[in-house]
Amino acid sequence: MTRTEELRERLLGTRPTDRVWGWVGPLLIAAIGGFLRFWHLGRPDSLVFDETYYVKQGWSLIEHGVELRVAGKNEDADKLWNAGDVNVFSDQGDMVVHPPVGKWLIGFGEWLFGPGSSFGWRFAVAVLGTLSILIVGRVARRLFGSTLLGCIAALLLAVEGTHFTMSRTGILDMVVSFFALAGFAALVVDRDTSRERLAGIIGSQPAGIPLEHGPWLGLRPWRWVAGLSLGLCVSTKWSGLFFLAVFGLMTVLWDMGARRAVGVRPWIREGLLKDGPYAAVQLVVTSAVVYVASWAGWFASSNGYHRQWHTFHPGEGIQWLPAVLRNWVKYHQDMWDFNTTLSTPHSYSSNPWGWMIQARPTSFFYEGTKRGEGSCVADTCSQAVHTIGTVSLWWVGIVALLVCAFHWAVRRDWRAGAVLAGMLAGYAPWFMYQHRTIYAFYTVAFEPWVVLGVVFCLGLVLGGAGASPERRRLGAVVVGGYLLVTIALFAWFYPIYSGQVIPYSQWLRLMWFPSWI
Repeated sequence: MTRTEELRERLLGTRPTDRVWGWVGPLLIAAIGGFLRFWHLGRPDSLVFDETYYVKQGWSLIEHGVELRVAGKNEDADKLWNAGDVNVFSDQGDMVVHPPVGKWLIGFGEWLFGPGSSFGWRFAVAVLGTLSILIVGRVARRLFGSTLLGCIAALLLAVEGTHFTMSRTGILDMVVSFFALAGFAALVVDRDTSRERLAGIIGSQPAGIPLEHGPWLGLRPWRWVAGLSLGLCVSTKWSGLFFLAVFGLMTVLWDMGARRAVGVRPWIREGLLKDGPYAAVQLVVTSAVVYVASWAGWFASSNGYHRQWHTFHPGEGIQWLPAVLRNWVKYHQDMWDFNTTLSTPHSYSSNPWGWMIQARPTSFFYEGTKRGEGSCVADTCSQAVHTIGTVSLWWVGIVALLVCAFHWAVRRDWRAGAVLAGMLAGYAPWFMYQHRTIYAFYTVAFEPWVVLGVVFCLGLVLGGAGASPERRRLGAVVVGGYLLVTIALFAWFYPIYSGQVIPYSQWLRLMWFPSWI
C-alpha cells in the first residue's frame, strides 16, 4: 500500500464500490416514495392549514412580484380561492413574516398547473419531498459506507408520516428541510473530495518531513453548492440560520480533523486561519448574497409592504442607509418582532419536549360527512389530514440519538457527530421559543437526521464486516422486522395522511391517544 493509499484509508475509511446499485437502489425507492406523494396530490381540493397564506402569497409573487394583501377577510378569500376565483388581492403590500424563496417555489407550481389547481399548489413541495428521499439515501451511503444502509435510510424517509404529509402540503417547512439536507449533503461530499486531495498532496511528499504547514485544498466547489443551498434555506425561513451556523462550524472542524490526521502540527491554527475564512466566504457570504437576491421582487416593487415607509416616517430608521434599505431594515424589524413574540393560542400548538414522542401532532384538515354525501358510505365519515409521525421511527429515534451521543463523545465517531449536528441545528433552537406558538410539524426540518441516527443504530445491529454469520443473520432478522413494522404503520395511518374519506369509527381508531384529537 502506497503512502497516499494509506492516508486515504485513514482519512476516508472504507468506501462502497457498488456504484451502479448505489444509485439504482435509492432512485427506485425515491420513485416509489414519489409515486405515493403525487398520487391524488390534489386531495383535499381546498386550502388546508397554512396553505391559506403561502398558496396565495406564492401566486401573488408570480402575478405581481410581491406579496399583496387579500381584499376583505381571509376566510372569504379562502372560499373564493377554493371555488377557483383567485382574484382576491388588493393593491396594498402584505406584511409577511417569512422570506420569499419557498413561496416562489409554491407559486411556480401554480404557474405550471394553474392557481386554481390544488395539485399545482402542492406540486413543488412534493418534488422537493421526493428528492429528499434520494438525497438522504445517498448521504447515508456515503456516511456509513454501505449501499444497503443508504437504501434503508431512503425507505424510512419514504414511509414516514410527517414527511409524507408535509410533502403533500403547500407550506414552507418541507422547503426548509430540503435545502438544509441539500446543504448538508454537499458538505459531506466536500469532506470526502477535500480529504482525497489532502491525501494526494501529503502522500506525494517525502515521508518523515515535519508538516509545519498544511496545503490549501483548492476551490472546493461542493462547499459553494452548500452555501447556495443554505442560503436558499435561510431565504425560506429564518430558522435556516441555525443550520448555516452549525454546519459552518462542522465543516471547519472536519478540516481540522483531516489536518490533524495527516500530521499537520499546528492543525488548529491551520484550520482556523487557512480553512475558516474561506469557509466563511463560501457559506456565510454566499448565503447573504442569496438572501438579499431573494427579495428582488420587493426591491423592484413600489407597493410592497413598507416599500414607501421612509416617506411617512422622515427622520426615523438608520439615516445613513439609502431609503430603500432603510425600508427593508424596518420590514425585517417587524418580521423579527412577529416571529419572536407570536403567542396567539392555538388548539394544535405544541411544546418541543413532546415532538419526538408525537405528543400533539397537528391536524391540518378535518371534515365530517353523513351517508350519501360525496363518497361516504358509512353513517358518518371523516376526511382528515394529520401530521402524525410514523412512531416506530420517532420513538426509536430518541434511543438512536442517545446512542449517537455516546459514539461521538466516547468513540469519536464523526458520523454520529454529523447526525447530532443536524439535530442541534433543527431541533435545539426551538427550546428557546417555548413561549411562542409553535407546532410539531416543524420536526420535518430535522427529520432527515433522525432517520440517519436510526440507520446508524441499524448498522450496529447488522454488525460490521468482522461479525460472525450467525450474528449478521440475527441482525438482518431484527432490522428486517423493524422495517416491516414501519411500513405497516405507514399503511395503517395512510388514510389520514392522504385525506381519504373513511368511516368515523376508523378515524377514531387511528387516534391512539386523546392528545391526537
